[in-house]
Amino acid sequence: MGHILVSGREGQLGSELKDLPAKQKFQFVFTGRNDLDITDEAVLQAAFEKYKPVFFINCAAYTAVDKAETDQENAYKINAEAVGNIAKQCRQHNTKLIHISTDYVFDGKGVQPYKTDDKTDPVNYYGYTKLTGEQLALNNNPQTIVIRTSWVYSAYGANFVKTMIRLMKERREINVVGDQFGSPTYAKDLAEAILQIVNSEWAAVNKEDTHSSQLTDNSFPGIYHFSNEGNISWYDFAMAIRDIQQLDCTVNPIPTSAYPTPAKRPAYSVFDKSKIVNTFNIQLKDWKGSLQACLNKL
Repeated sequence: MGHILVSGREGQLGSELKDLPAKQKFQFVFTGRNDLDITDEAVLQAAFEKYKPVFFINCAAYTAVDKAETDQENAYKINAEAVGNIAKQCRQHNTKLIHISTDYVFDGKGVQPYKTDDKTDPVNYYGYTKLTGEQLALNNNPQTIVIRTSWVYSAYGANFVKTMIRLMKERREINVVGDQFGSPTYAKDLAEAILQIVNSEWAAVNKEDTHSSQLTDNSFPGIYHFSNEGNISWYDFAMAIRDIQQLDCTVNPIPTSAYPTPAKRPAYSVFDKSKIVNTFNIQLKDWKGSLQACLNKL
């Protein structure tokens, strides 16, 4: 039974991975900041030597988009430097790295769903650190799988869905940006997709040697896009939350210019997800059905 190391167990995705039914082929080791500081090379090396993982799923990230504009050193250390060091360890130990990235690597000026090889040009420092992390991961370990995702929410952690529910219960009227478009991602759906990728990769590299406990190069590295299906605005998202929860609150659409933030946001970040669907046979779910499932869990 091979080990799978997972960083970021306290986050939305790490929590959803922990919730998935028992994974019989693997022993999952979920780690957080207190027991695996990914910014410490010595700690990373010790963890790899202890567990000799066949996969490392990097769910850890600096996600405070606005704070990253001023807290640049920490954002870069976690989202870029640490990812590069994880990739080095993965290459040395023949471990497959699955790293989670973001739609914020794009400038948001597109009008068609972004393909994985479209030009990147982040408009804020958070996006810059995540793009650099992608580049370091693939440079240091070409066998890395990078999964870009967008508008992540979950029953766990802080996110847009929970914030909207709280505000709608507290206020009779709220304003929500209506001119930024993207696709929500229920973290549980992403967790299930990652597990499907793990099983697919494991099957691919063990076709010839069924007794092998380590991965070879016979797999499908590179950049992939994942989200739920749909192209909506934050206002559309808020309205769906309100209607499903049957909350008595007026929601007004406002332009981005009326809600200034320290970090600029991309106006359009819809993904073309055909690559992940075709490579790993991932079945994508509609955003509204997944939102309903999350609200039922909440």
